[in-house]
Amino acid sequence: MPDAATISKIEEDRLFDTLTGTQKSAILMMLLGEDEAAEILKNLSPREVQHLGAAMYSVQGVDQQTVNLVLDEFLAIIKQQTSIGLGAGNYIRNVLTKALGGDKAQSVLSRITPASSERPIDILDWMDARAIAELIIDEHPQIVALIISYLDYGLAADVLGLLPHDLQPEVVARIATLETVQPDAVRELERVMQLKFKANTTLRASQIGGVKAAAKIMNFTKTAMEQRIMKDIKKADKDLMTAIQDSMFVFDNLVMSDERSLQTLLRSVDSDVLVLALKGADELLREKLFACMSTRAAANIKDEMEALGPVRLTEVQEAQKQIINVARKMSDDGSIVLAGRGGDEMV
Repeated sequence: MPDAATISKIEEDRLFDTLTGTQKSAILMMLLGEDEAAEILKNLSPREVQHLGAAMYSVQGVDQQTVNLVLDEFLAIIKQQTSIGLGAGNYIRNVLTKALGGDKAQSVLSRITPASSERPIDILDWMDARAIAELIIDEHPQIVALIISYLDYGLAADVLGLLPHDLQPEVVARIATLETVQPDAVRELERVMQLKFKANTTLRASQIGGVKAAAKIMNFTKTAMEQRIMKDIKKADKDLMTAIQDSMFVFDNLVMSDERSLQTLLRSVDSDVLVLALKGADELLREKLFACMSTRAAANIKDEMEALGPVRLTEVQEAQKQIINVARKMSDDGSIVLAGRGGDEMV
C-alpha cells in the first residue's frame, strides 16, 4: 500500500495534468513580476487578456509542487522568484492596470472577479458587439449614435448590423452630422451609461462622429447592408448620403496608393478573393495591381480570371470589400499607407 508521500505526489501529478495551457501560462505570469507581466499583456487581444486574467485567478491557490512542475516544463530558472497565492488580487489588478490603464483594467477585472462595475465609456471597445447592441438598443437614436461613434470602426459596424434595420440609417445619419459634443451632451450620455454600469468620465468637449466617422463605419459593413442604409439616407438627405459616399474608401481608390503599399497588401490577400475582386475592377486598377506582382503571379491571376467565367456582381463586391477591410486594418496599424479620394490619407 502506498505511503502518504506517494499518495500526495500522485495527487499533485494528477492536478498538474488537469491544468490547461492557459492556466500554466497564468502561473508563469504570476511568477514574472508585475512589469514583465504587464509587457506581455500589452501584446494580447482583449479576449486573450480576459482569458489569461481569469486563469490567473483560478490558479492563485495551487500548491508549490504543482508550481514546480509547471516551472520544470516551461522555465525552471525562475521558479523561486515569487510566491503564488499571496496578495494575488492586488498583483493581478496592478499588472492589468500597468498593461491596459485603469479604465480597461477595471473592465477586465469586472468580468473575471466580483469587482465593482464602475467603467467609463471607452471600455465599450472591450465588449463584444452583441453585448453593446443589447445595452443600447432601447436608447434614443442620438444616444445610440454617440455611443457607436466612440467605438472602433469595425466593432461599430458589427454593432450597427445588430440594430433593427429601420434604426440603422437614422443612426448613420446622426453619426455623420455629429461634430463637437459639448459637456451637456456628454453628461446625458454619462447619465445613460451610469444606469447601465455606473460610468464616470471627464466632462469636456469631445470630437467624435462626423461624415468621415460614418464613412469609416460603413466601410466595414456588408455590401447589402451598406447599399440599404445609403439608400434610406438618400431619401432623407441626398447631400448627406453623397458626403458619406465621397468619404468612403472603395476598391477603386487603391489605384491612388503607392506600389510598396499595394505589394504589402497583396501578400495578405487570398488569391481566390483577389481573382474575384479584379473581375469587377476597372482596367487602370487591374494593370497597377498586376504591375505590383511578379510576371508569373500576374499571369496566373489573369488565367484564373478567364477560367472563372461570369460571376455575380454581389460576389465581386463582397470580395472587394474583404480586400478593403484588410487594407484598412493594415493602414491603421501602419503597415501600409492608403490614399483616399482627393488624395487624403485614410487613417
